[in-house]
Amino acid sequence: MDEPRPHAGRRLGDPGFAGHRVRGDRPVTAPTNLSPAEIVQGQLDAYNAQDLDAFCRFYADDAVLGAYNGEIATRGLAAIRERHAKLFADFPQNRAELKNRIVVGANVIDHEAVERAPGGESFEVAPIYTIAGGKIVRVDFVK
Repeated sequence: MDEPRPHAGRRLGDPGFAGHRVRGDRPVTAPTNLSPAEIVQGQLDAYNAQDLDAFCRFYADDAVLGAYNGEIATRGLAAIRERHAKLFADFPQNRAELKNRIVVGANVIDHEAVERAPGGESFEVAPIYTIAGGKIVRVDFVK
């Protein structure tokens, strides 16, 4: 006798179907609504992997990066991409370690320890992420 098939809305336990909902016996791909914390974690994971394409997918086209209570340093996704391409090239072992995270509505505040290379330059930073429409629209860095 065949194994029972999951009904619509259940997830298949098979790793090949992880994250997909199923209808009958076939996966149904639907847009994933990530929480602000999941969006920020995704971009942090992509940052640490130095995966520029994945990193940029978490940012809105008109996103801005700036200093807390200061000027905007980087405006727009193209500029964010260019900035991080240079950062990843200059510091191929760069990593940010999450120390703490606070989520308040559509805002995520991280406390990170950044190390440019093992035994190299290190510093702490508190980026404040603003999320809208499932993307990061602004990051203010407290250093």
